[in-house]
Amino acid sequence: MSGLLALLDDVAAIAKLAATSVDDIAGQAAKAGVKASGAVIDDAAVTPKFVHGIPAARELPMVGRIALGSVRNKLVFLLPAALILSAFAPGLIQPLLMLGGGYLAYEGAEKVLHWLRPGHAPGQEGARNAARLEEARVKGAIKTDFILSAEIMTIILAEIAEPNLWWRGAVLALAGLMITAVVYGGVALIVKADDLGLYLARVGRLRVTRVLGRGLVRAMPGFLAGLAAVGTVAMLWVGGAIVAHGLASFHVEAPEHVVRQLSDVAAGAVPGALSAAAGWAAGALSHAVIALGLGAVLLALVSGGARLWGKGGH
Repeated sequence: MSGLLALLDDVAAIAKLAATSVDDIAGQAAKAGVKASGAVIDDAAVTPKFVHGIPAARELPMVGRIALGSVRNKLVFLLPAALILSAFAPGLIQPLLMLGGGYLAYEGAEKVLHWLRPGHAPGQEGARNAARLEEARVKGAIKTDFILSAEIMTIILAEIAEPNLWWRGAVLALAGLMITAVVYGGVALIVKADDLGLYLARVGRLRVTRVLGRGLVRAMPGFLAGLAAVGTVAMLWVGGAIVAHGLASFHVEAPEHVVRQLSDVAAGAVPGALSAAAGWAAGALSHAVIALGLGAVLLALVSGGARLWGKGGH
């Protein structure tokens, strides 16, 4: 009997230790997720532009597919890669992040080029090409999410003090899932807000409810278009920040130094509570300009290479 009681005590102690570990992992995941909030906001701003112009019935399925792709990015590809690199080749993390920043700069510059030289707008191909358009949008969103998720996972990894590999993996996985739920839950709410407005306008019992519903319906197309533009700018400022920070880590500090100076000047020019916001905006805009320049160079190289390849092929 005493042996059984001792065994039950051991089981209770193990269960208590496991519960404490789970609480600690959840706490670290939440804390690390807050540290990555800037990149999370960028992710949430970028994603709706991929759904903009898609038929309403396909919006939520598209968001769901992109969210599943994001989970796969974080858990299947980035989590093992982050743990392996941090353990065996930490020096490779920054160059790989800079490659991702270059990709975001390229994508952002390509979008800006389309704004300046509008051609055949995506989303107007017609019903027969809707499936192909959706597939292309989903793939593009998942590729972009991969880069943003890599930044998020790297920030989280840097905040985990625990050296145990399994613990770090658990915190990374939980934080990644929490962030994915927040980002794509928010995106789903944004893209379906016009449907909510339509519902309120039709069935609202109070006049103020119907007015609110009609206002939502009228405002959402412009809001989504504006958010798509913000998403493109977010791609540029994140890409520029990744590249500038990476160059600084390799002792090429001039771009980051200029950004910091412009940010300080803007913060000093605006008094009071808006000072910090002005400094951040100037820094983000400066990083976006860096990315736009880099993206323009990459666009020229890619288009030149494509022309040379085409001539060689003929």
